[in-house]
Amino acid sequence: MSLLLPDSGLLFWMVLIFAIVFAILAKFGFPVITQMLEKRREYIDNSLRVAKEADAKIGQLMQEQERMIAQAREEQNRILKEAAQVRDSIISNAQAQAHEEARKILDDAKVRIEAEKESALREIRSQVALLSVKVAEKVIRQDLSSDKSQMDLVYKMLDEVTAPAKDKN
Repeated sequence: MSLLLPDSGLLFWMVLIFAIVFAILAKFGFPVITQMLEKRREYIDNSLRVAKEADAKIGQLMQEQERMIAQAREEQNRILKEAAQVRDSIISNAQAQAHEEARKILDDAKVRIEAEKESALREIRSQVALLSVKVAEKVIRQDLSSDKSQMDLVYKMLDEVTAPAKDKN
């Protein structure tokens, strides 16, 4: 018996045993193995399909997230612009009110100053009139405290003033 070339009897029995084992495996083993492989293939296909769906959902969620972030930024910018406009309007209103108050205060001060000026002028005029009357009293040495004496003096002076004008005509 040689190791490289087996005997024909040994070869016969090896082929016969191989055929029997192959027939048993073909009848009972291969269907189970192919069924298990088919289940495994379906499981892998199903897992791949679920993974693709999950990937698509993640992509949609990421797009939705980006859209929401963009909306939030737009809303933030809009709110900031509105806040800036409100701030500017408040500042301009406050400035306008301050200018209006200042104008009112200046107008009131002008009115008060004018009133006080008129009051001072009246007082000065009355004092000047009193001083004039006192000076006139001293000049003509008459008492002009009564209305009748004042009117008499006025008529007398009018007569004196109009008399030279009549003489010139």
